[in-house]
Amino acid sequence: MTALRIVDVTDESSFALIPPCADPGFDHRSCDYWEDADRGSKAARLSWLESAQPTAPKPPPTNPFAATGGLADDADDLPAVPANPFARPASGPAFNPFAVDADPLADNPFAPRRPSRSGPIGGPRKLGLLTRGAAVFGSYAKVLLSDETPVAYSQFGPLSAYPRAQRLRDLYPQLPEAPLPAVITCIATTAEARRNGHALQLVRAVCDDLAGRGFAAVEAYPERSTRPDATSAATPEFWVEAGFSIAVEDERFPVVRRELG
Repeated sequence: MTALRIVDVTDESSFALIPPCADPGFDHRSCDYWEDADRGSKAARLSWLESAQPTAPKPPPTNPFAATGGLADDADDLPAVPANPFARPASGPAFNPFAVDADPLADNPFAPRRPSRSGPIGGPRKLGLLTRGAAVFGSYAKVLLSDETPVAYSQFGPLSAYPRAQRLRDLYPQLPEAPLPAVITCIATTAEARRNGHALQLVRAVCDDLAGRGFAAVEAYPERSTRPDATSAATPEFWVEAGFSIAVEDERFPVVRRELG
């Protein structure tokens, strides 16, 4: 019996499970297309799937105020530099005017909190996009494995994460304004695993997950009259089989929607 398992893409190890697109000209670039309402592209960008190469550290800058006018070759021979009265102390905690004596490291209640950075520093750009909202929304992608071999991939998220989807919805006033849906921007199956129902099973799992996160509806934006491998959002017929209904009929860009209960 075939063993099926669905994995959320949340780190580099799960990101490495994303299978290649059946059309190598895509490489799951749908996040770029749907995230940028004006300039997003579906073209392949292999560099997005790779970690950034570390750069060599820059040499320390020359100190024009040093006694010799520069840095000595030997650290032991470095000339003494006059004290800078404006420099912060080299050691010891920074002064916090809001701290009490018993807690010198107390938080400053007036300082804005910087949001945590999503995705590993220097990791693949695609992974950074998929994990940017993990702290609030959760995962943005899932992979289905058959006997531990990745065979299908889906990307999704809140409407606010995909400005092009919002722009498309603005063209169709008949779409309900509330509740705003989650969106599925990509569903893909490897060429070798076609016609086994993997994509349908993965979409149903995504819908169940979105319902559990509190969404009342989910939409997708397929494309008619194109090759199955040339669109990241499948065909309208696929979505109808997955339990969606056609919310907007269009000869090229229909909208499908499924109410989640």
